[in-house]
Amino acid sequence: MHQTLEQVFGYRQFRAGQEAAISAVLAGRSVAAIFPTGSGKSLCYQLPALLLPNLTLVVSPLLALIQDQLTFLQRHGISAASIDSAQSREDVTDVMNRARSGELKILMISVERLKNERFRHFIAQVPISLLVIDEAHCISEWGHNFRPDYLKLPDYQREFSIPQALLLTATATPHVIEDMQSKFAIAPKDVVTTGFYRPNLTLLVEPTPGRDKRRRLTQWLGERAGQPSIVYVTLQKTAEFVAAHLAEQGIPAQAYHAGLPHDRRESIQRQFMAGRLNCIVATIAFGMGIDKSDIRNVVHFDLPKSVENYSQEIGRAGRDGAVSECLVLANRDSLNVLENFVYGDTPEREGIRRVLEDLLSARHDGQWEFLLLHLSDMSNIRQLPLKTLLVQLELRGIIAPRYSYFAEYRFKYLIEPDALVQQFQGERQLFVQALVDTSRRARTWATVDFDAIYQQYKAERGRVVTALDFFQEKGWIELETKQMTDVYNVLVTDFDIQVLSEELHAYFVHHETTEVARIHAMLVLFASEQCLSHRLATYFGDERAPDRCGHCSVCAGHVAVLPEPPELRPLDERDLGDLCSEFVSKHLQALGHDPSLECLTRFLCGISVPVFTKLKARGIPGFAVLEDYPYGEVRAWVQGQLH
Repeated sequence: MHQTLEQVFGYRQFRAGQEAAISAVLAGRSVAAIFPTGSGKSLCYQLPALLLPNLTLVVSPLLALIQDQLTFLQRHGISAASIDSAQSREDVTDVMNRARSGELKILMISVERLKNERFRHFIAQVPISLLVIDEAHCISEWGHNFRPDYLKLPDYQREFSIPQALLLTATATPHVIEDMQSKFAIAPKDVVTTGFYRPNLTLLVEPTPGRDKRRRLTQWLGERAGQPSIVYVTLQKTAEFVAAHLAEQGIPAQAYHAGLPHDRRESIQRQFMAGRLNCIVATIAFGMGIDKSDIRNVVHFDLPKSVENYSQEIGRAGRDGAVSECLVLANRDSLNVLENFVYGDTPEREGIRRVLEDLLSARHDGQWEFLLLHLSDMSNIRQLPLKTLLVQLELRGIIAPRYSYFAEYRFKYLIEPDALVQQFQGERQLFVQALVDTSRRARTWATVDFDAIYQQYKAERGRVVTALDFFQEKGWIELETKQMTDVYNVLVTDFDIQVLSEELHAYFVHHETTEVARIHAMLVLFASEQCLSHRLATYFGDERAPDRCGHCSVCAGHVAVLPEPPELRPLDERDLGDLCSEFVSKHLQALGHDPSLECLTRFLCGISVPVFTKLKARGIPGFAVLEDYPYGEVRAWVQGQLH
């Protein structure tokens, strides 16, 4: 173990916690390693992977994390690869062959890959020594960033007979750790935590009314000119607005968020990593997998989403051990924005019912096929909670995933159709001719008709798809795929729709309550009269942090009293009919019934759900007119007005 550490990775000694976690893995036990951001969690699987007999399978939630880790592994001469949706069929086949032959030591995938039937069939034939789950807090419904597909990982471990698991995360509360332990049968002695206290981070909470935030941010960063800094905001438009303001004030800054084109994001990230740009104003899309050790300042312009998110985001500062500052410009103004994200993810009972009815309508052939987007529109459930609902149905043994396929394939000829046919002889030429003849051609694009080619030439779908991939590789066509269709087996059909939709709705409401409580736990932390470093550590169950760190705003004598949000006009002075009569009539006209209580509340609070896209709700007077009010208050008021 020590030899490998020095010869392969070039380190003389282990960092805190690494040796204990690696020794337990090499002794054949399942382990949870909970270390702060930037303290070397990845080594806990990279080193054992070289010493274990078979493949190490790593599941990670983000492509960016996978790419960064692959680059590191390849630089150290470790045989590692990934399978992802951006790869060609040939690349995927090559990786699979290397895994089968035993040449590959580490294979990295996203959790969604395990739903793919072809991949599951392949992985069942490959002996695996270790299942690694990166960002493992995603498996817990009580953790932040909960990923529904992560709930299936214990089942997958059993299905593929993987003897042990290694769970890695930087942010897990005692409740989440307990959840991780029970799901993967990890013994208490094999939960390795190194503590959450970071002595080089200065935690500052400054009560700042909304109108003063930009001025204070400019002043604060101006005093730290040229230091690498990240400013976190909640919304994309705020990122643009604040970055432009800083640039006007002579602080070069760029906005970074998921709405930017991929190459633009890459370019900004490269400039920041290389030190050519020192300030980024970002939504939380930025920072995962960022391994820049000299970030000196992290500012929360808006409140973070939770204590866990706060911990993860400040964890990007000062990884080199030098003193770094983390500032929160705190007020209650944006509290409703954070809460509204939560409320928008709770499906209505009626929506859950529609999904269950759609499932039962497929029971005759035992298979349920749907387009996620179509199911989302039909049930008026956003796509992420809809995926959670599907996983809940899987866990209850009602459905099981089979495979996914693209419903529509269309292509543009880059050579003449005749020239394409002439590339082949004999039976293959007849097949290609049939493919050309049966594809419906508009002006530029030809759409493949799988039924027609099967009737005319008895060509199976798989053969047609393989041929199209081959043509694209050769540069003969440009191929486009659309409408990803999911196929599930229906295992149980004798459930009571009413009872099950009630049960599932209660599950989502419980989740909503815990998420809102998480937001309020963060406010309690920021307004704490106790040392902030100590409060943060104890939130994560770390009793080892000093009672007084001596380098946070509370220790400096500044207890944050958060300013109240601006006074709002009482709801009782408003009239529901005035605010949404046009929306109600459009809803009635388009859907044949009045909007529900939840639907009206979401319209007034400006929370998007699929039906609003259909009705072009953003353009209807009254949309988001009450977005500054707490959702629960608006709902209670609407209910009172309706009765």
